[in-house]
Amino acid sequence: MTIATTHVGSLPRGPELTPLLLARDHGEPYDEIAFDEVVQAAVDAAVAAQVAAGVTIVSDGELGKVGYSTYMIERLEGFGGHTDRKPALDLAPLPELRAKLAHIMGAQEFTRASCIAPVKLVNLQPLHDDIRRFRTALDRHGEGTRAFMNAASPGLITAFQVNRYYPSHEAYLADLVTAMSPEYEAIVEAGFELQLDCPDLAMARHTGYQEMSEAEFLKAIEANVDALNAATANIPPEKMRMHVCWGNYEGPHDHDIPLERIVQIVLKARPATILFEAANPRHEHEWIVWRDATVPEGKILAPGLIDTCSNYLEHPELIAQRIERFAGIVGADRVVASTDCGFGTFAGYGKIDPAVTWAKLRNLREGADIAAARL
Repeated sequence: MTIATTHVGSLPRGPELTPLLLARDHGEPYDEIAFDEVVQAAVDAAVAAQVAAGVTIVSDGELGKVGYSTYMIERLEGFGGHTDRKPALDLAPLPELRAKLAHIMGAQEFTRASCIAPVKLVNLQPLHDDIRRFRTALDRHGEGTRAFMNAASPGLITAFQVNRYYPSHEAYLADLVTAMSPEYEAIVEAGFELQLDCPDLAMARHTGYQEMSEAEFLKAIEANVDALNAATANIPPEKMRMHVCWGNYEGPHDHDIPLERIVQIVLKARPATILFEAANPRHEHEWIVWRDATVPEGKILAPGLIDTCSNYLEHPELIAQRIERFAGIVGADRVVASTDCGFGTFAGYGKIDPAVTWAKLRNLREGADIAAARL
């Protein structure tokens, strides 16, 4: 048997691509032809490197986007201005640590717009460009390889693009369902698996939704899952995956909501495959939550088995042991070896050295092979 490997999606943008992405995000002049050529070259290199590292299910690295959670302001109308982010609850009382992390990981220079008017889809061409570049790279370097493409879930958008217009959270979500559904369906129609990024279901408790009580938060994410399900109603669950995380940064994470309080809400979402953090010190122990939960037959678990906040190289034997835990819960045929989060969450922001990225993914493959041989 073979155990598939994958990752969460984002890969390092690199010094040539990052300035172009930021210029476009800021509305500054840039050379569109040069931009397309640089992105295409980066996607080609990323696909080739993933295949060489033994990754079974590859992505375009989100290399045509400034970040996973704000790119849609190029595609949708109804957003404007810039809203400074609030520090995460675990980092708020630690200004010196925040400064150190910013020095190490880089500044988050992307635009954080708010929702200031009705949200509508106006331009899906950037998605078609992403699809074209990804298909070209796969034809050149990974023909026949399984592939996925990321998209922001409706709930994720509400957590990053603060509502300043709609009378309620649910009203905002309703228009996002209509606006984002064409993107989701286009990705699947192009032959890729759709990954919905859903940190709103966990991370937002101590970031974007931090002013809510826990009860209010749980109600909000129930609505977010309902919106995700409505937006993907025309897509088979087996063609979708979702990523749940508590934030890709090296902080205390002592305000993270425990998995046990959200797991039943997560399991209500339609995507068949669930990617989640299972390697970092704050959440590795939560494999027992999956053990004790009733995981529906159609669900596939894709635990993060390597940390994306540390340049440590996880030993393949450790990865194999982690895989075996989850295989003991749902069976080896329903486990995909993945990463905790992305390697290049935003352009110009990230701690992992690019060379370490590929070494980690090679070790992920080796660990999956060790586990497969034993299972």
